[in-house]
Amino acid sequence: MLLRLPTSLSEAQECLAEGAVPIGGATLVWALWQRDGFPEQAMSLRDLPEATALEPEALGAAVVLNRVDDRVPEVLRRAAGSVGTGAVRRTATVGGNLVGSTLRCLLPAALVLDAHATVLGTDGAYETDLAEVLAKRHLLLGIRWRTPVSSGYHKEPGDAGGPPPLVVATAVHADGQGRRRLRIAVRDGYEVLSESAPCDGGADQVVEALERTDVGALAPAAREVVRRHIVDGLA
Repeated sequence: MLLRLPTSLSEAQECLAEGAVPIGGATLVWALWQRDGFPEQAMSLRDLPEATALEPEALGAAVVLNRVDDRVPEVLRRAAGSVGTGAVRRTATVGGNLVGSTLRCLLPAALVLDAHATVLGTDGAYETDLAEVLAKRHLLLGIRWRTPVSSGYHKEPGDAGGPPPLVVATAVHADGQGRRRLRIAVRDGYEVLSESAPCDGGADQVVEALERTDVGALAPAAREVVRRHIVDGLA
């Protein structure tokens, strides 16, 4: 297998056109390749500047999870720190987790930040929303967002090999008039749902508003975790 390391978007497009398979840390595909055979060419974005950003409002797809630090909002940093083991986080990438993984541990954090994705297509790089990235499995270059007022992340304990643990991510955003709105995303099993509600009236107002959304249809135990997280975060 030939591993190609493009250093520009034009080189990356050329690699794709010639059939190179995009990979990150290969944590999710190595076992499959050993079983089914390796591709002739693979492509890593680790030398591509657009895919290696680590900034207060941007995170590249080729950044490995253990490098995600306090330069990004707390919700995203804690989400990255909760993935797998230390060995996994030293290899797995942001793009692999968001696009290649069925768990998508970073997705709730990205959703509450209202992040937008930059992807590479046949005509070059362009911005789109996360829903399109996940549906069409685009080649992700990175995500961008606006800094929230505050954010938080909670992941329930889980057993290795067991069902995915419940995840609750939140972020408070302010508009131009000083009004605040809380965005929340919940991973329940393999499904992720997201909602938002005004939060200037306090935690009780938010919890009441969310009860009228899909969050209110969660199991009672999950709704209680959500309630506690909102109360603690807005205290």
